[in-house]
Amino acid sequence: MKCDWFEKWSTYSPTKLAVKNIGTGQGYDYKSLNHGANAVATILEKDFNLTKGDRLLILGDFDAEYVALLGVAQKMGIILVPLNYRLSANEIAFLVQNSDPSLIIVAEEYRSLLKEVPQLVADKVISFTQYSDWLLSAAKAQKAQYNSKPLEENHPAFILYTSGTTGQPKGAIYTHGMMLWNSINTSIRLKITSDDIYLNVMPPFHTGGWNVLTAPILHFGGTLIMMPKFDSEHVLKALEREKVSISMLVPTMVRMLSECDDFRKIDFSQLRYMIVGGEALPIQLIEQWNEQGVPIRQGYGLTECGPNITSLEAEDAIRKRGSIGFPNFYVDTKLVNEEGVKAGQQEKGELWIKGPIVTTGYWKNAKETEKAIVDGWFKTGDILIEDEDGYLYVVDRIKNMYISGGENVYPAEVEKCILKHPEIKEVCVVGVAHDKWGEVGKAFLVFKNGQREVSDLTAYCIKNLAKYKVPKYFEVMKELPKNDTGKIDRKMLR
Repeated sequence: MKCDWFEKWSTYSPTKLAVKNIGTGQGYDYKSLNHGANAVATILEKDFNLTKGDRLLILGDFDAEYVALLGVAQKMGIILVPLNYRLSANEIAFLVQNSDPSLIIVAEEYRSLLKEVPQLVADKVISFTQYSDWLLSAAKAQKAQYNSKPLEENHPAFILYTSGTTGQPKGAIYTHGMMLWNSINTSIRLKITSDDIYLNVMPPFHTGGWNVLTAPILHFGGTLIMMPKFDSEHVLKALEREKVSISMLVPTMVRMLSECDDFRKIDFSQLRYMIVGGEALPIQLIEQWNEQGVPIRQGYGLTECGPNITSLEAEDAIRKRGSIGFPNFYVDTKLVNEEGVKAGQQEKGELWIKGPIVTTGYWKNAKETEKAIVDGWFKTGDILIEDEDGYLYVVDRIKNMYISGGENVYPAEVEKCILKHPEIKEVCVVGVAHDKWGEVGKAFLVFKNGQREVSDLTAYCIKNLAKYKVPKYFEVMKELPKNDTGKIDRKMLR
């Protein structure tokens, strides 16, 4: 089946704005975007001999031209490998070797990241500027044609590398079928239409950048506003100026926006809701945005499935605080306890996922694929509970759990308690070695009003937590380290 979304929308809505760069104002309607993608596909096929299944690796900022590569992948069947430009040259070298690309597109500011890849030859690398020139020239001429290839649902669209706490990154295979069904699930739950305008500030090397809303918006013929670098003041102004109807942020970004001087001056009347993912959003922030007329939608997802797996309605944000809601439409889920059977209500269990939104596996890594997928069920590694109304709650990652005196401790439970203390702004708890108890908790803290004493915090924890869950150590920091999506970098702290 052909799945050329750009071709379809160039017929249905040729002059509709498809994607625009926030900085330069350069934009493409669906007709020009389709012609540009046609021209690039022709060049890659004829001049560089790329064929279906070949990998195209990209190192660059997420802009309108980068988005056009999705259309190229749908037309040709090549596999996009977006890499994290914040990695070291040594880390990039491993990912290049693992993905074995036929061609690399690199922005000049990131070219030095390829210095540790000795097997590269000059004709295997082209500049992002050269690629952009092809696209823009064809978009203006609007004459390029291309006969799109039929693609199977399980044919890869992306290889998305995920970092683990140990070992090398794993390349999750993200298929065209996953993208299609995730888009359908997302549009049903979030009521996406071709009238929606989405501001994207997420990076291209995470599934959130492509598949939380970018791909669904393109599937339904909406408009993308691309902001490659997050800047809180610029985001606030863009939400108002571009009449954005949907945006997606992680909690750290939401907090930064609410702390801007102009936060209460911005007209959010076009913004139907803000989608927040990555971790639970504190109630205080939900209430702040509600006061500005912006409902908060929360949910749960992961690179290997969906990524949009569950959704919590905005009206449930306070009543079911901390919940990730219900599974989306075409998703099967179950919680499996330590005995390997289905967990009961209020009983902790690992979330397993099944459906057309589950990855086919990890690239060149049969061992990890076999560990993760059992009879079609993907084992997420996340511990959840289900309440009496069927709402799901994330307890923690299995890999974050530590054992203290024979008792399982989930850091997220401890963190939620500490965050209720009025003086705490941020917290992250990790397990550290201990001679007597095997492991104990260490809490990294950021106070709202500068450094304070932690003695009263210990007493607060003892009052609200089981003794074995109370952190043994506390360390006050000015700021907690963040990863590329703005989430607290637990791996670094550990």
